[in-house]
Amino acid sequence: MKFITHAYCLALCLMLLSVAGCASIALIGAGAAAGVAGVAYANGELKTSLEASLDNAYAAAQAAMKDFQFSIKKTAKDVLYAKVEATTAQDKSVQITLNKTSDKITELRIRVGVFGDESLSRSIHEKIKARL
Repeated sequence: MKFITHAYCLALCLMLLSVAGCASIALIGAGAAAGVAGVAYANGELKTSLEASLDNAYAAAQAAMKDFQFSIKKTAKDVLYAKVEATTAQDKSVQITLNKTSDKITELRIRVGVFGDESLSRSIHEKIKARL
């Protein structure tokens, strides 16, 4: 009888843990669906999502480069993708890549130099957000 009680309690605990995990995943999924996005910096590249159309994000990226007085070297855009390449006064390359996720969401990637510059990447991101 003791064994059955312990087994029942163990099964109940495992079931509660699994339900709690699903609830967490459901909440995370709901946050992502609502447009909540984090900023990740890894391997020299900043990556995030913007609540903006590709056209608006592209215009904001170009304006941010001008705000920093970076020299814009190359721009490219189509209906799904856009890229802005610039150079700082210290001759560091800045690459901004935009990918259309939906009509109102655009993925943003920023790389500064070969190995990345997290501080400058975050500053550029903030300037782009301010321009939206």
